[in-house]
Amino acid sequence: MKKGIWISKGILILALIIGIHTKSYTQKYEGSIINKISKKPVEYVNIGVVGKNIGTVCNSKGIFEITLNSDFDNEILAFSCIGYQSITMKVKDFKALSSKIIYFTEKTVNLKQVEIKPKQFKQKTLGYTTQTKMAVAGFKENKLGYELGIMMDCKKSAIIEKVNFNIADCTYDSIFFRLNIYEVDKNDNYSNILKHPIYISFSKAQVKNKITVDLTKENIITNGDFLVSLEQVKDLGPGSLNFCCSLIGKTHYIETSQGKWDTVPVGISISVEAKVEK
Repeated sequence: MKKGIWISKGILILALIIGIHTKSYTQKYEGSIINKISKKPVEYVNIGVVGKNIGTVCNSKGIFEITLNSDFDNEILAFSCIGYQSITMKVKDFKALSSKIIYFTEKTVNLKQVEIKPKQFKQKTLGYTTQTKMAVAGFKENKLGYELGIMMDCKKSAIIEKVNFNIADCTYDSIFFRLNIYEVDKNDNYSNILKHPIYISFSKAQVKNKITVDLTKENIITNGDFLVSLEQVKDLGPGSLNFCCSLIGKTHYIETSQGKWDTVPVGISISVEAKVEK
């Protein structure tokens, strides 16, 4: 009997020792993103642990804070922004940096000579245009890097002219979001096709039932299905922004920068006016 008790205590002690050695810890880190050439801050960079929904967005001065758990030390921490080369490193390597300053290098755009073949296009509206407020969804928490979007069913080439958002209600004093347009491959890799960031900024008084963003001067051409999303890149304070919703279709969302995309079975009212190849 005594021997049995001794073995039980031994197992308990061993478990406690293992627990001590495997205990994880969390720490907040502050850093900044700087243009390597100009030495100026790079604003609204996406920062996060790839696929883990742990991330943030730096502010207009390039400064960011991110809370990292030791359980993710061997995971990949990614830094990305339209117009710049992305940077990746292991979480533990970022923690080990004596100075948490990340230097970004602008992308070099190689202009390729392409053969332009004449095509016929027709005007088309893609996405959801519902204006009903029976069902709503949108932004209600200040989660930096949080995105909501709609996949546009378009099997051919298209020239995007306008993006429309049907608003159910807005209680923010003002809104400031980033518009993103992605092409998605067969492996569910999301590639932003914009050449430079596009921001949407309105005062509360300007936010009516419908917001239209004119993109005709951007010359955005897609080839196949594409995702149009809004991303929260700035702390807007208390409030919310909700969109009218269709009870059919689905909305794509990501909880934070570098996270994992998922869907919910309602379609927020985002539509695209485009010239689509016949």
